[in-house]
Amino acid sequence: MARRMGRQRKRVVAGEAVPLLRKDDKPPAFHRKDKKKKVDIGKVFINISIGLCIFSLAWFFYALHMRSSLAKRVVTPHPSPRVLDANSSSAAVSADRFWGSYRPQVYFGMKTRSSRSIVAGMMWMRQFADMDVNLRHTCEQGDRLQGYGWLMHDGITFGVQEIRDSDFTLTTEFVKRMGGDHGGDWTWRVTAKQHVSAGFFSAPQAPVLSLMFYTAADTQGSLEAHLEDGKRLASVTGFSKELGNFKITFRKPVTGELSTSLVSRYNYLQTVSPGLEKLTDIVKQSLNRRFIYSPPSGEKRHYIAVDTYQPPHQSKPADPRKESDFVVHQVTVQMPFQIEVLFESGSFHRRPNQLVGSVMTQELERRKAEFDSKFEKTFGLEGKGFSQSQVKFGKAALSNMLGGMGYFYGESVVQSVYNEYPLLYPEGALFTAVPSRSFFPRGFLWDEGFTRRLCPLDRPDEYEGWIPREQILGDEARRKVPAEFVVQRNENANPPTLFLALQELIEQLSSKAEEPASRPTLPFLRRLFPRLKTWFDWYNTTQTGPLPNSYRWRGRDKDTNLFLNPKTLTSGLDDYPRASHPSADERHVDLHCWMALSSGIMASIARLLGEPHHDYELTHQVLSDNDLLSDLHWSDQLGAFSDFGNHTQAVSLQQEKVYVPPGQPRHQFPVARLVRSVRRAPKLQYVNALGYVSLFPFLLHILTPDSPKLEHVFRDMRDSNKLWTPYGLRSLSRADPLYMKRNTEHDAPYWRGPIWININYLAVRALHHYSNAEGPHREKAAALYQELRTNIINNVYRQYAETGYVWEQYNDGTGRGQGSHPFTGWSALTVLMMAEQY
Repeated sequence: MARRMGRQRKRVVAGEAVPLLRKDDKPPAFHRKDKKKKVDIGKVFINISIGLCIFSLAWFFYALHMRSSLAKRVVTPHPSPRVLDANSSSAAVSADRFWGSYRPQVYFGMKTRSSRSIVAGMMWMRQFADMDVNLRHTCEQGDRLQGYGWLMHDGITFGVQEIRDSDFTLTTEFVKRMGGDHGGDWTWRVTAKQHVSAGFFSAPQAPVLSLMFYTAADTQGSLEAHLEDGKRLASVTGFSKELGNFKITFRKPVTGELSTSLVSRYNYLQTVSPGLEKLTDIVKQSLNRRFIYSPPSGEKRHYIAVDTYQPPHQSKPADPRKESDFVVHQVTVQMPFQIEVLFESGSFHRRPNQLVGSVMTQELERRKAEFDSKFEKTFGLEGKGFSQSQVKFGKAALSNMLGGMGYFYGESVVQSVYNEYPLLYPEGALFTAVPSRSFFPRGFLWDEGFTRRLCPLDRPDEYEGWIPREQILGDEARRKVPAEFVVQRNENANPPTLFLALQELIEQLSSKAEEPASRPTLPFLRRLFPRLKTWFDWYNTTQTGPLPNSYRWRGRDKDTNLFLNPKTLTSGLDDYPRASHPSADERHVDLHCWMALSSGIMASIARLLGEPHHDYELTHQVLSDNDLLSDLHWSDQLGAFSDFGNHTQAVSLQQEKVYVPPGQPRHQFPVARLVRSVRRAPKLQYVNALGYVSLFPFLLHILTPDSPKLEHVFRDMRDSNKLWTPYGLRSLSRADPLYMKRNTEHDAPYWRGPIWININYLAVRALHHYSNAEGPHREKAAALYQELRTNIINNVYRQYAETGYVWEQYNDGTGRGQGSHPFTGWSALTVLMMAEQY
């Protein structure tokens, strides 16, 4: 008992001191456990901290790696094999298409389809004019020519162009002859004739003209000038990797074929250029008026000619790697006259004769006859009852499209949200028809699908599923582009119009599968399909809208203060009215319809190739469902399809108020601008703008032939107070508050009333479709088809006859052509309407 009691703990009474432990005594057990517990928690805390640090570092480096990878994706080519072989445009593979008028940005020029081509071109200048230097070279609307463009051009072997200046016409012709290993020979002929004005008994004194024929290398190749009598530049010989040895001969001017030489003055310039975009400047800076022109009868006069070139002083020396040979031959002569320039390939060893004089004339006449025959066989305009002048217009519209083809090589400037600064794509090539030689001499994705309805061309490479809206390749192309549009951003789309061309290709394959011309189509589609899948997926993920199966264009203008209605350049319809206050809540009906069309074509291609197609078919069925389309986009108030978003119509442009303190000079304060005034707050609602966007379910055949909505569409189309005009469908209803309203103090209305041929082509095509489909609206569609087609054709032809140009757009009140000109991109679709080929 005593032993047990001794083992019991002693109770501590309140106030009683606790005995201190000696140095060698062990602490009680509960103290040891408590300390151990504290040590364990500390270790856990340290371990967790270390783990978090390691995780944070790993996440940081992973995020850095991912950001770096995402930043590189914008310039990473698609991993699938190229659709076209790297040498597909070379002389070895495509000799007949190697040389061509592939410099649409100049009035007359030639180059090869190679990255650093030797180029040839022509400038001209009238002597003794009111304006000292009136040099013409690059196509400029400011030159105010009465007209210029190709009358005949087959895209391959020959072309005939007329350039009408104030009182004379230059006719430029070229023809090619195959032979050798480098694309063969070609010859230019330029004929100058004075206009004879009605009412004059004797024509005024014939103009004296200087033609400047030049050839230039582009960072590779060499040129050597050869003089005759120490003065006249008779020829240039040269060498480049793509061309081997070659010779360019400048023949003397004559009054006509086989005539004797005229009295002429000759000058030449031999120098180097730092780039093809500098050629005009170099010639201008080399001009001197110290030379004497003495006509057969008349006084001696000083004329302007190329002399010597002194490069402007630069703080930094020019890049010597870009300096290339540049040779100019100037001939000054009084009209009328004719001059020929001959290019001969050094590898063409068995040419029968030189392609000049009567030989060239015979070859040209043969090519013209072949062109006429093929044009009628393809389009059948004479058989449809068109007059000879209308047929001639049709040939010119097509020829300007073909003559407007350009071969571009260089780097696009691109940027993604993961890049702090813009990046350069790897160098690449583009062979395309440009919309306008003067204003848009480059490739546009929006235009491409329409122009390919007339001429199939090479397509640009694709990166991460995205194709830039504008293809600005090389310094020559970049020189024509305002700085704000050079950088392409990879979140921004453009309408996938290439699917229109693919749709036609599939239809042709289905109807003509046994014909030899159709055999390469399936292998082409098989190479193209991996890129098409990625491209379609890019649209289907990056351009989705706020609701399932809805879509929204990215890239709307953010600065709402300066715009009456912020633009949507990515839609291709620029200033067409969308929601007044851009937001993520928008739904865009035109993009919904583009995706419905694209998914159906993807399903057709996949089925043809034996690839999985059910997902595409399901997407197409969902997006084509007319009930879903109405749920997302039908406005009962408008009685039409509409966009949806954060919107108010109570907006206007008002003069900005700038406070100037009393006694202070006004010029020291900012200039008052026009800024947007919002009188009523926006709310989520339908935009209720009636115009081209409202028509897209009809334009792209998304509406079923028995849809009751077609009745509304046809009613609005035919209403002259809304969309109908005697010249085509206007882009925005006359009843809309933004009809023909300026978007800023500097931006005139663009898609707010004027008539555009690409959308009118889609409308005529859709009417043709519904007039041939069983349904209650068939007769109405047929009547509208005949009337609208006739209106468009007659007006475009009449404006061409009156002005000498096909235009970018047409005034909805008068039908007059306006905007950039010549515009033989999608406006040339008029030829297909004439031929009734859709």
